[in-house]
Amino acid sequence: ESIEEKANVILVDHNTFSQSIDGIEKANILKVIDHHCITGFETANPLFYMAEPVGCTETILYGLYKQHDVEIDKTIAGLMLSAIISDTLLFKSPTCTEKDVQIAKELAKIAEIDIETYGMEMLKAGTDLSDISDKGLLSLDAKEITIGNLKTIIAQVNTASIPEMMQRKEKVEEEMKKVIEEKGLDLFFFAITDIINSNTQAIVLGEKSEIVEPAYNIKLENNTVFLEGVVSRKKQIIPVLTKYA
Repeated sequence: ESIEEKANVILVDHNTFSQSIDGIEKANILKVIDHHCITGFETANPLFYMAEPVGCTETILYGLYKQHDVEIDKTIAGLMLSAIISDTLLFKSPTCTEKDVQIAKELAKIAEIDIETYGMEMLKAGTDLSDISDKGLLSLDAKEITIGNLKTIIAQVNTASIPEMMQRKEKVEEEMKKVIEEKGLDLFFFAITDIINSNTQAIVLGEKSEIVEPAYNIKLENNTVFLEGVVSRKKQIIPVLTKYA
């Protein structure tokens, strides 16, 4: 999809143009509501920019609902809570803050949901990727980002079984190589994150794949590496790789 030139837009949960809709650089960006690092962002006009280092953008949006005295109904509360659970991996991610937890509890009251029961059921349901193609896995949650001078894609999927996902490794690598050639990438980092045990198995390809070794003080074997305790792309992958890019 693309947008018309000079269209008025608000960016939510992102600020990098490469992660946005086609034609975004021609749009009139009115506002940004986000919780990511700011990369390569510039506008022609002043704008409202609200960013906080919280685990989920919904946590920021909750504050805006309250600030403007807009009621959050049961359905919207459930959706907002689901986003916080997803982004923070049910509060296990290092990106999660006390503010995320507190607001999630408030939303759970409105939605009449038991956070722990619903949260685990939701996360587990999201790990069923059997119907997703190998190519589709790479685009489910992919960030195209420049790290240092390196053109990269950092993609991530959640799973309840890393070994099960790794059965698809060879075919996934074939698709990764196609994307690397098509986009001229220096690095493609595909993170398979175990949401139950809070670990990640990464498949890493590209001419600069070797930066993963000093970044994590570990050796790549057959284009893959196990990263104990790593679950957050925002705090434990992108910043770590940036130091060695």
